[in-house]
Amino acid sequence: MKKLLFCWSGGKDSAMALYEIKKNNEYEVVSLLTTITQDYDRISMHGVRRLLVEQQAQSLGIPLHKVFIPRSCSNEEYGSKMREALTRFKQDGVEAVAFGDIFLEEVRKYREDNLAQLNMKGVFPIWGRNTAELVRSFISLGFKAVVSCINTKVLDKKFLGRQLDKDFISELPPDIDPSGENGEFHTFVYDGPIFKQRIGYKRGKLVLRDSFYFCDLIPTGLM
Repeated sequence: MKKLLFCWSGGKDSAMALYEIKKNNEYEVVSLLTTITQDYDRISMHGVRRLLVEQQAQSLGIPLHKVFIPRSCSNEEYGSKMREALTRFKQDGVEAVAFGDIFLEEVRKYREDNLAQLNMKGVFPIWGRNTAELVRSFISLGFKAVVSCINTKVLDKKFLGRQLDKDFISELPPDIDPSGENGEFHTFVYDGPIFKQRIGYKRGKLVLRDSFYFCDLIPTGLM
């Protein structure tokens, strides 16, 4: 099998993409790759504590490689740190990198252009899927996720910290993507068919930073 590096955010799209990868035998997932904002010690954008993503990796049984970036990270610095990490995996025989992107063409092109410089291939297991169908599949497969972050410019605070379930989806405003693909909300997946153990957490404080509200998820251990 070809060696594959998986860019892991800890959220629902990553979980569904990894689920699809694991359904066939084309790739061996040698590691997860996650960016951590070092000032906060949390997953970039999602605001989830580093320990929780480490517990996800432990439950998945896949090694985790962390790329630490500063709070105000320029595109140049981010690109440099990612190239450094990707080059290391390339030297170890990794040919492909997988992402949970669904339909943002400019994001996919950015990823593929950067990978092409290293002679690596981008893999997009859930690309082009209908986002409403995708989130319904996520729920019906038995995945469990909590909403860890919302963009207050488009979503009310009441959606923060809730379970990603049928009620949540049905209450979303009609102009909001059901999978939050435009950055409307982010999630933390704590259980599902790809996990060996459930990741325990409890809700902590709600924090407003810029236009984003974060729900602090406090680890309680693998269950």
